[in-house]
Amino acid sequence: MLEFMDYVQHTFFAATGWNRDNSYGALDVTARALLDFPTPTTLSLSLSSLSTAHLGTSYSLNPLGLLNGSLSYLYSSIPLSIPHRSSHIPLRLLIPGYCQSHELRRPDDSWWWEIWQRGKRLERKDTLLYGRLYLPTSDLEALYLRRLSPVTQVKVKWVSGQGIRSGGTILVLLQQDRAKYSTEYLYSTDSALLGVRGLYNFGPDPRAEAGSPAAEGDVAKQEGPGRYGRFSAGAELYYGILNKSGGMSTGFRFATLPQHDGFPYTMTLTLNPLVGNLTSTYAVKAGKLLALCSKFHFNVYSYESGFQVGMELWQRKQRDDSLDWAHSILRLPGKAGWGEPALAVLERSAAAQLDAGEVRSERGLEESLMGFENEATAGVLKARLNQDGEIGVLWEGKLKELLYSFGVHVDFRKRERIFRGVGLEIQYSS
Repeated sequence: MLEFMDYVQHTFFAATGWNRDNSYGALDVTARALLDFPTPTTLSLSLSSLSTAHLGTSYSLNPLGLLNGSLSYLYSSIPLSIPHRSSHIPLRLLIPGYCQSHELRRPDDSWWWEIWQRGKRLERKDTLLYGRLYLPTSDLEALYLRRLSPVTQVKVKWVSGQGIRSGGTILVLLQQDRAKYSTEYLYSTDSALLGVRGLYNFGPDPRAEAGSPAAEGDVAKQEGPGRYGRFSAGAELYYGILNKSGGMSTGFRFATLPQHDGFPYTMTLTLNPLVGNLTSTYAVKAGKLLALCSKFHFNVYSYESGFQVGMELWQRKQRDDSLDWAHSILRLPGKAGWGEPALAVLERSAAAQLDAGEVRSERGLEESLMGFENEATAGVLKARLNQDGEIGVLWEGKLKELLYSFGVHVDFRKRERIFRGVGLEIQYSS
């Protein structure tokens, strides 16, 4: 489950129209959510608040063993009118799971970001500041995020602590998202690391104007089966100046789009030629509440291999049957007149807002409609198993005003200590 500050950062991306999923780093985001989820190992308590639309605070405490915790503060230059009470936040916005791919959205024109004040043109550059202090070690973590243009943003991360070489490190990341392709350039003070990575999406170019020859050519190409899915390819290259070592990797992904008639699925293949690693994943959304995933990795040099399987199963909220008669007759007037289901009207309204630019991100429409589905979910069960007999189980949900995560990590290879970790995390936000 996302921490409250991570949830606020995600909503900042959505409010500024930034697509977090269109990057090489998010190539296998679905597999990581279904297979690499962390399980709590101790008792953790968290109290958070969005005191204003611009400022958020969070406090966490681990009371068992050595007492430790953290203090977090966040500032956003744009108002974030989002659900912030833990009882009102949809679970699917807090719990990463199967990530459904959508049609790419055309980037905003630069004039959308112009602000005129007293006859002078000012460029709108939304900013987010975040800081976290860990106690009693006094380690510090900070983030500076700034949108430079509709297609560019810069991210600077600081980490300082006694256990870090040179006392700390700084990571600078320049990201560009042009829908059809995205690029990232990074520099880290740790070993003076330089890197670049990019992702290219095959298929129609969302930047092409409607009616243009390029757009008409894309439509002609999409008349076949390719219009039901999108194929993406990417690569990364990095080099450490101080240690004079480098690395590279490449990856491919095919994901179905919402217009696909069958079960949504996502396939990825990543290659690291320098170390010889090959990893493939396959995830399928077998139902509205069930998603399955498998991963296989192989090393061509050592011939070592392994596999991992996982799943997530959502639980529906129990409905009050005494109100079924009211739901059955509740309708909203639409173009078809009375009798059209309310959800259909809201879907069309949200789609119209998206076309008009009122919903700034491609995830905006999904989040607008997700409320109905989230209100019907009470929790989710996640489980994973690998070839070594390690099992991880995680149950997350809501209890009154609280959010909780209960996890168990079991290793059957160690007979003397099968349970490697059992923990509980509780969050409350207001």
